[in-house]
Amino acid sequence: MKFVDRMDELKTIRERLDSNSFELIIVYGKRRIGKTRLVLEAVKDKEHIYYLAVEGDNLRHFKRVASKVVPSISYSQEDWEAYFNFLKDKIIVIDEFPNLIKEDPKIVSLLQRIVDLILSGTNTKLIILGSSISMMSDKVLSYKSPLYGRRTASLKLKPLNFFHLREFFPRVQWEELVEIYGFADGIPYYLEKVSPPFWKWLERELKKPDTFLKDELDFLMKYEFTDSTTYKRILEAIALGRNTPKEIRESIGAKHSDITQYLKNLIDTEFIVKKIPVTENERSRKGRYFIGDNFVTFWFRYIYPNLSSIEEGIFDIEEIKEDYTGYLGTIFEDVARQFLIELNKRGMLPLRFSKIGGWWHKGDEIDLVALDMRERKALLVEVKWKDLGKKEIHRILENLRDKTELIGLDGYEIYHGVVARKTSYKNGLVWDLRDFSLVA
Repeated sequence: MKFVDRMDELKTIRERLDSNSFELIIVYGKRRIGKTRLVLEAVKDKEHIYYLAVEGDNLRHFKRVASKVVPSISYSQEDWEAYFNFLKDKIIVIDEFPNLIKEDPKIVSLLQRIVDLILSGTNTKLIILGSSISMMSDKVLSYKSPLYGRRTASLKLKPLNFFHLREFFPRVQWEELVEIYGFADGIPYYLEKVSPPFWKWLERELKKPDTFLKDELDFLMKYEFTDSTTYKRILEAIALGRNTPKEIRESIGAKHSDITQYLKNLIDTEFIVKKIPVTENERSRKGRYFIGDNFVTFWFRYIYPNLSSIEEGIFDIEEIKEDYTGYLGTIFEDVARQFLIELNKRGMLPLRFSKIGGWWHKGDEIDLVALDMRERKALLVEVKWKDLGKKEIHRILENLRDKTELIGLDGYEIYHGVVARKTSYKNGLVWDLRDFSLVA
């Protein structure tokens, strides 16, 4: 399994492991994001106890695992406080800590007591991992948690940057990397599944009777929701482009129902994100909802509606191929955003922006607006997953100029640009996939 990026996080954990004091390190994030891989990389050259919590009988299972490193713990009574008395000054990793909470909600208070009375003042390193973002946020990290104030470091893992895909697939061209990103996002588990060429791999995967794609969303959602039926319907609606509460309600047939709590829960668990126009403040009513990662969008757009034919082994990959160019339009906007951020870091733009995002108002939209509020400069960018000629580029730039007045940036110096899949016209702020090598 290839270890890619995460160098800052790896450095943070290793620095804590090398300290001369007690450390409680919290690592959390969605399933498949690479938490376990990161922590095991950090401790691989050190003696450690790694325990993956299960849904029941954890006291007995933990003792068995710990005894392989500290044999004397075998003589301990089955009690968490007794265990940690044996494990002082050790490195202890507890993965999927929410399973311990489900088994015994008192474990968090008990762990606080263990930290305060047994581990504090020792050289013990306790690393806790969790995939249930809602449970980790509420039971472990919030100010209401008994553990509040005890942690010495917390890391929330996010998907990898698009440009890190090159490290997974060094010989794959940029266009195919965008196609892979539309499926896997920057999520290591899914990236490691892919074996280019992408379309041949996907066709083989969908024909497997035991393909992971059939049950993957149920697997992800069971860690957050007891009943996922309504949540699935909302996610499917958003994946198909229904982005406002009104559109979502109508799509799922809940015209008069309040779905606010469902949306909040999906945001809290990072299945969806709420975006607002880049020029608006956080309380704007112009917010729109989007799926939180590309894999979930891909699953609801292409797998969920076709589960029956996939199960029967008769699904035709051409059904995805025919729609994929349109699907990648939105995906490429995110890739272009990351590209501009990399250019910005390197000082390769006529401004130094501190904010970037989409803009919309009624029927008008601009794919990306980058704002340098200190120098009062702005870059307006249209993103096209197409091959564009000179005339098309000029038409797009003219259209952007026409929209400039709508955005309300009076007194700003405005620049206009285009990011395309490919273009024969390279002049000014016009980029295509070939320019990605500037930042890779």
